[in-house]
Amino acid sequence: MSRLIVGPFNRVEGDLEVTLDVADGAVRAAHVNAPMYRGFEQILHGKLAHDALVFVPRICGICSVSQSVAGARALADLAGVRPPPNGQHAINLMLATENLADHLTHFYAFFMPDFCRPVYADRPWHGEARRRFLPEHGVQTRQALAARQRAFTLLGTLGGKWPHTQSIEPGGSTRAIDAAERVRLRAKLREWRAFLEQQLFADTLERVNDLDSLAALWRWHAAQPEAGDLRFFLTLARDTGLAGLGAGPGRCLSYGTYPQPDGTLTLPAGVWQQQPGGAQVLALQPEAISEDASRSWLESGPAGAEGAAVALHPWSGLTRPAPDKADAYTWNKAPRWAGQVVETGALARQLVAGQPLVCEAVALHGCSVLTRVLARALELAQVLPLMERWLQAIQPGEAFCVPAPLPDAGRGMGLTEAARGSLGHWVVLQQGRIANYQIVAPTSWNFAPRDAAGVPGALEQALVGAPVRAGEDTPVAVQHVVRSFDPCMVCTVH
Repeated sequence: MSRLIVGPFNRVEGDLEVTLDVADGAVRAAHVNAPMYRGFEQILHGKLAHDALVFVPRICGICSVSQSVAGARALADLAGVRPPPNGQHAINLMLATENLADHLTHFYAFFMPDFCRPVYADRPWHGEARRRFLPEHGVQTRQALAARQRAFTLLGTLGGKWPHTQSIEPGGSTRAIDAAERVRLRAKLREWRAFLEQQLFADTLERVNDLDSLAALWRWHAAQPEAGDLRFFLTLARDTGLAGLGAGPGRCLSYGTYPQPDGTLTLPAGVWQQQPGGAQVLALQPEAISEDASRSWLESGPAGAEGAAVALHPWSGLTRPAPDKADAYTWNKAPRWAGQVVETGALARQLVAGQPLVCEAVALHGCSVLTRVLARALELAQVLPLMERWLQAIQPGEAFCVPAPLPDAGRGMGLTEAARGSLGHWVVLQQGRIANYQIVAPTSWNFAPRDAAGVPGALEQALVGAPVRAGEDTPVAVQHVVRSFDPCMVCTVH
């Protein structure tokens, strides 16, 4: 048995280090370390409740809208208000813009460049991968980043600016959209659709959304294997065995997202889990969420009857540094649902929603590198037509925001889905000020450490079995697994 420390990782938001125990050419155990501490939860303590909407978008520069939405929903829960239809549609458009842009960034700038590495120089597709995805020079990556930049101009109209958009409030959006602006937004969505249809899919979004089985997916691939970047990814995935790499815990969490004026969620909430007789989706039960700080450089909860620290629900969560704590190895806590390890992200959203192609792929291959990347691509095809409908539903001249007076005391919960998965904010008010603010981010779930029982987190489990070639100090298989979760470490150590 040998030990290999991989990190820091490039093309990752924030700092990440992974310690691997390697034997017989494969990972036998992994410990995931978020080595940076930031402390936004302490910064918020004692602030006026509404000040949270100034601070929380600044947790992250690439998913700031998601943080704003979760924070605003926590305050809306306190106030007992719901945005009017226009405000709900505008917020959904802002959140979807950021989430889909993050999916583009992940595919083109974070994930696909690893296939340009010299380790793959003997593969017949390597030259084409470098032509398409080589950092700073790949023709497809350059086009994708330009398309991403243009997509973000949607947020200039919808929210005033990006990142750290300040128009999202508990009562809706303070940035009203007039008829002329709606026309310009529609043109921007058409431009985004054109990029996806011409470059990523080489097909219409509607035909991609009609792919309902693995057989249909591979027939679609075989018809034009070199057309579009998703088909090219499928070629690489099959050649490199990504379907069998990075198996997660077999349990996936989604808070649901894109609520509609009638109170329904466009993508539903739930917990998907594999069972011997087939998969099932369980009700979400937010009260079942807890955080275990046993292996974190943070104070643990009070000891239970058997002497072990108690995992705490976010309502009563603690974020107090303990940098000299024995047996700790990360600043990240270990979130658990009903005491169980879960993973979250686009794959979880699609499984909970019952997307047939994703469900069949996971039934055959499990939660893997292939299925995580595929779920993100399918979500791009799925959500952009929904954005077109939400924009059409906006009624210029009607209200976008309603007053939301906050009580002096109480507690509120705000749940949403960021690009990387389930994001929750929990706030407790006393005398009009924040007495406690706890945030559980998507990468907190996916990159969680071991808990008091010694159970590894989702990535720590997914890395077990990853091959390590002789002489590799940054194993390419480990890179694929890590990047398949699309980590955002700055949100993790908020």
